[in-house]
Amino acid sequence: MATSTALPGGVFAPGRAVARLTRRQTQRGALFVAAVAAGMSALVAFQYRTTFADTVDSGAIRALAENPAIRVLFGPPLALSDPGGFTVWRTGTPILVLCGVWALLAATRLTRGAEDAGHWELLLGGRLRPLDLLVRVTGTLWLAAAVIAVGVGTALVVTGTDALGALLHAACVFGTTATFGGVGLLTAQLVSSRAAATWLASAVVGVGLLLRMLADGVAAFAWAAWFTPFGLAARVAPYADNRVAPLFVLLLFVVVPAASAFAVVARRDLGGAVIVVSGTRAPRTRLLGSVAGFAVRRAAAPTAGWAVGIGAYFLLIGALISSILEFMDENPRFAELAATAGFGGLGSAAGFAAAMFALLALPAGGYAESRISAMVADEKARRWTALHALPLSRYYSAGTEIAVTVGGLVVLLVAAASAMWAGAVLAGAPLTLGDALAGAANVAPVALLALGAAVLALGWRPDAVDVIGAIPVVGGFLLDVLAQSTGAPGWIRQISPFAHLAAVPDTAPNWAAGTTLTAITIAAIAIGMYGYARRDLQG
Repeated sequence: MATSTALPGGVFAPGRAVARLTRRQTQRGALFVAAVAAGMSALVAFQYRTTFADTVDSGAIRALAENPAIRVLFGPPLALSDPGGFTVWRTGTPILVLCGVWALLAATRLTRGAEDAGHWELLLGGRLRPLDLLVRVTGTLWLAAAVIAVGVGTALVVTGTDALGALLHAACVFGTTATFGGVGLLTAQLVSSRAAATWLASAVVGVGLLLRMLADGVAAFAWAAWFTPFGLAARVAPYADNRVAPLFVLLLFVVVPAASAFAVVARRDLGGAVIVVSGTRAPRTRLLGSVAGFAVRRAAAPTAGWAVGIGAYFLLIGALISSILEFMDENPRFAELAATAGFGGLGSAAGFAAAMFALLALPAGGYAESRISAMVADEKARRWTALHALPLSRYYSAGTEIAVTVGGLVVLLVAAASAMWAGAVLAGAPLTLGDALAGAANVAPVALLALGAAVLALGWRPDAVDVIGAIPVVGGFLLDVLAQSTGAPGWIRQISPFAHLAAVPDTAPNWAAGTTLTAITIAAIAIGMYGYARRDLQG
C-alpha cells in the first residue's frame, strides 16, 4: 500500500514532528550550556598547566583535603596534582548545578508551560496522546544532556587530560542533567502551573546540593552522598579512583523520575494535576484592590522562596569564614593562587565577604529577570488581556511590576547580608552587620542591569527575555573570569559589569561605576517600556 502523502513519514509522522519541534525549542539553550560548561572545563585545565602545576606541595594539598569548609564548598579535593582532577574539583559542582537547573527549566517549559499556553490542546487534537508528547520531550532532554556531556568530555580530552577520567566526568554530567530534567517532567505532572513545577524542581536541586555538602563536610553523614546526583558524581572520583559503581546508581536517578512522570501523565486529564488546590476555600481578596497590591501579591511567594535559598547559602558561607581564614593563614600559597583566578583578598574576613558577595549578583539578577519573564508568561497565557481592556496605561502596569521587582531585590540583598553576618557571628568571625550590608548593596547595580536588560527585551523581543536578561550577570561574570584567567587585554574585561565592582567591604565602593551602571539600567527600562506600550500583546 502506498504511503499517504498527508503523512509522508507514516503513522509516526506526528510524533516525529513533535520531536523536531522540541529539539528546535531546546537547541539554542543546550548549545549555550554546552559551550559554557566545556569552556569552563577547558579554561581551568589550561590554567592549571600554566599557573597551578608544580606550585602546591603535598602538605598543602593534604591540608586542603582535611579542611571541612573547603570540602563543604567544593567537595573533597582528589587528584589535585592532575589537571583533570583539579578541573573536576574546581568546576564540577558549578557545572552540574548549571546543567541541572537548565534541564529542569526546559522540562517545565516544554510540558506544563506549553500545556498552560494551550499548545498541547492543538497537538492532542490528532492521534497523539499526552504520553506520546512526554516521551518525545524526554528524548529531547536526554539528547541535550548527551550533547552537553560530550562537549565537556571533549574539552577535557583536547586540553590533554586522561581520557578515562574525562569519560567518567562526562557521564556524571549526562546523568545529573538528565536526572533533573526528569525531575522537572515529574513536577510538571504533579502540580498545576509551570511556576509551581519549577519551584518544586528547584527545591529538589537545592536539597540535593545540601545533601552533598553534608556528606562531604561531616564524616558521619557520608552515606547521604548516595542519595543525590551531586554526591554520586563526587563518589565516581574522575581522575582519582575512577569508580564505575556510582554511575549505575546515577542511572536509576535518570530513569525513575522520567518513568514516574510517564505513569502520572497517563492518568490525569489535560490541564489537571495530582496535587490540586481545593476550589471550595473562602475567597482571598487581600491586595486585590489595586494594581500595586496585585503586583505585591504575585511577587510575595517567589521573593520569599528566593530569599530563603539565598539566605541559607550565605548563612553557610558566613559560618565557614573562620575556617577559611585559618586555612589561608596557614597556606598563603592558596590565597596567592586564588588571587590569580580573580578572588583576591581571601586572607581577611572583609576580603572573603567581598569575593562571596560578588557572586550574589548572579541569583539577584536571575530573580529580577524571572519576574519580568513571569510577566511575559502571563501575557502569553492571556491573563493580562482583561486588565489591559480597562482604561489602564501600560506604563503604569509595567512600571508597578518593575518597582515591586526592585523592592524584591532589596529584600534579597538584605537577606543575604543578614544571613552572612549571622553565620559569621555564630563562627566568631570578625564581620560586622554594616560591612555585610555594604557588600551586598555593592552588587545592586549589576543586578539592576539584568532587570534593565529584561525590560528592554519585554518591549522589543519578549520571546528572548530569559536570554537577554541573563546577559549582564551570566555573560558578564563568565567574561570577567575568562578575561582574568587568560590574561586578555584590559579593555575586554572592562566590557563586563563585574570588572567595575569594587571589593566592598574590603575597599571603598566605586561610586562612579555604580552610577553609570544605574544610568544604563534606567535608560534600558525607559526604552523597553516605550516598546511595551506600543506593541501588540503576545498570545
